[in-house]
Amino acid sequence: MLSVDEAKRLILSGVTAARAEVVPIGEADGRVLAHTEMAHRELPPWNNSAMDGFAVRAAELPGELPVAGTIAAGDPPDRVLEPGTVWRIMTGAPLPAGADAVVMREDVEDSGESARFAEAPREGAHIRRRGEDVGADDELVAAGTLLGPGEIGLLAAQGCATLRVWRRPRVAVLSTGDELVDVDTEPGPGQIVNSNAYALAAQVREAGGIAVHAGIAHDDPASLTEALRRALESADVLVTSGGVSVGDFDYVKDAMAAAGVRIDFWKVAMKPGKPLAFGAAGEVPVFGLPGNPVSSMVVFELFVRPALLAMQGRTDTERSLTQVVLTVPYRKQPGRAHYLRARIARRGPMLEAVLHPKQGSGNLSSMVGVDALVVVPADGGDVSAGDTLTAMMLHPV
Repeated sequence: MLSVDEAKRLILSGVTAARAEVVPIGEADGRVLAHTEMAHRELPPWNNSAMDGFAVRAAELPGELPVAGTIAAGDPPDRVLEPGTVWRIMTGAPLPAGADAVVMREDVEDSGESARFAEAPREGAHIRRRGEDVGADDELVAAGTLLGPGEIGLLAAQGCATLRVWRRPRVAVLSTGDELVDVDTEPGPGQIVNSNAYALAAQVREAGGIAVHAGIAHDDPASLTEALRRALESADVLVTSGGVSVGDFDYVKDAMAAAGVRIDFWKVAMKPGKPLAFGAAGEVPVFGLPGNPVSSMVVFELFVRPALLAMQGRTDTERSLTQVVLTVPYRKQPGRAHYLRARIARRGPMLEAVLHPKQGSGNLSSMVGVDALVVVPADGGDVSAGDTLTAMMLHPV
């Protein structure tokens, strides 16, 4: 049985970025840039005023000088400051040639035709210099960068109407089990709602993928094989839930083989989520997740999410890790790594992990309101209140 780290390395070793595509800049946030963008214009494009005030020659002040006129934002950068005069100027307006400082409006007695200055400003005061933000040949944003508001704003300022980004992978989510009904169906005796399909689809979207609902497959080899083949036709990744354990009706691994899926490994030394099957159909990674809802979500978090991020060109595929202090003891036998759902609370300089009271793999409520998965190492045993462990942060705190 593979360790978590061994399984993750094996999965990521075969994952490459999907094809790149060109998208409008208004649709590029949250995507990963596939091509380094270089500047082709200076920012700002000309010297301009950092605030409302008066453009002056510092050496001519203090004193009272006539006002030549007003320069507004959007005016052409062709004004000239004649000796012995000042220009009234608005924030962002181009600085007139000859001016070497701007004095804030509130520091000036403005009578309309003239302006009185109590003291001389320093040269360069309140001036944004041409190219001080971005030079003409600067690198704007490097390939592999996750595009957020700052990157989008900078690229828009350079007139980048479209961007080349890595394509978001289409992830088919296939549920298995005769007991499952869809969310809009009232469960009959022995039936349960297929919550995994919706939880996993939400995880796919959170990881930047496109979730494709592939339906529910029945517990028989022929039905499973056909459902797998259909799901593989248009998917970049296939995720199944259920049917990968050792029960009499767990047919997914055999059906995967019949559908042309190569199984690279089955079972990982972790709890919840031991029965994970992983392989590929050609270039399509295939993940066979457990059916228990918590198990499927935790396994997705540890293995599927990093693979989806890598397919989108991300290099930062892992959640941030931090040290936390347990508030309660936890009993464990050595052999498998345990991933405990917890809420993280700040206590001065310390982070405390408050474990959810329900840690069973079927307790879907234990995935609600938690900030982290606290890791008890595979070779570790019982832990006590006050012990320090590593937590995988699902949300910032």
